[in-house]
Amino acid sequence: MTKSQLLDTWRFAQKTTLKRLVNIVTLYLSYQWSKLVGKPVHRGMPMSMSYEPTTACNLRCPECPSGLRSFTRNTGNLKSDFFAQSLDQVADHLSYCIFYFQGEPYINPQFLDMVDYASRKGIYTITSTNGHFLNMDNALKTVESGLDRVIISIDGTTQAVYESYRKEGKLASVIQGAKNLVAAKQQLGKSYPYIVFQFLVVKPNEHQLDEVQRLADEIGVDEVKYKTAQVYDYVNGNPLIPTIEKYSRYKQQKDGTYRVKNILKNQCWKMWHSCVVTWDGIVVPCCFDKDATHRLGDLKVDDFATIWRDQSYSQFRQAITRGRDKIDICTNCTEGCTVWA
Repeated sequence: MTKSQLLDTWRFAQKTTLKRLVNIVTLYLSYQWSKLVGKPVHRGMPMSMSYEPTTACNLRCPECPSGLRSFTRNTGNLKSDFFAQSLDQVADHLSYCIFYFQGEPYINPQFLDMVDYASRKGIYTITSTNGHFLNMDNALKTVESGLDRVIISIDGTTQAVYESYRKEGKLASVIQGAKNLVAAKQQLGKSYPYIVFQFLVVKPNEHQLDEVQRLADEIGVDEVKYKTAQVYDYVNGNPLIPTIEKYSRYKQQKDGTYRVKNILKNQCWKMWHSCVVTWDGIVVPCCFDKDATHRLGDLKVDDFATIWRDQSYSQFRQAITRGRDKIDICTNCTEGCTVWA
């Protein structure tokens, strides 16, 4: 483990109160018991929540509803007062607050104010960004907000490869943004945020795996994570599916078609410990429900505890245990899967 990883782990540990630790254990035990008895038994409050700062994005990525401008749901920006009011309901139990669902968080002008609010509640905070808005001023404000972890999407080490997926993006801006964030940490004498380069492995960039690690090392980025890509139209092949099978969610069959290479189990840890809140307060099961089709509650109408324990949530968890392959958002997901060789 590197020094930066140790510091990041210690920072999270410092925020883990007894109440949060008890909540994590309660969630885990109820999940394991549910798997044992084959029906949902749920105790505890979420240990992780994702808030959607905005649905807007400056890029046009081909497998993203924000990039494609293809939402059927309402779009807009999360308001800081609404965020604070809803976070207060779960803050004592919450270990992670993730400021990302769809869209580019830095487009919301109140984004870092909300990070600051969650940080002052002693919650470990995370965001994911395409890196185009990390000018020096925003980099300094990011560090000052107390953000614990930032994931910067960098899917290529040359402009031609990068823009093959990150349509309308500028690699030079992303690299400069990462440099600004490293410099801001040094200027303010902080070890946070922990900076991650996330490399979405697709066929056009799979030859640059080593290069992105070298680039991260040169800049001072703390870690590189290689992520498999979700592709919507994969059955008859897709130019984004990588040839390196390790980084592909799909396996080619003898007839030339593709299938998801993992077997879905009728279980999902995410449905026990986390949820997603859209910019306008709709609670959905997870980040795979990008268009918010499975609406389990509305924080503009009910408090969070009521939604979390409501019949709608219980029925969705029950559906998971009975047949996850029949739930549309689950069929292209890797959570709770086993590899099918």
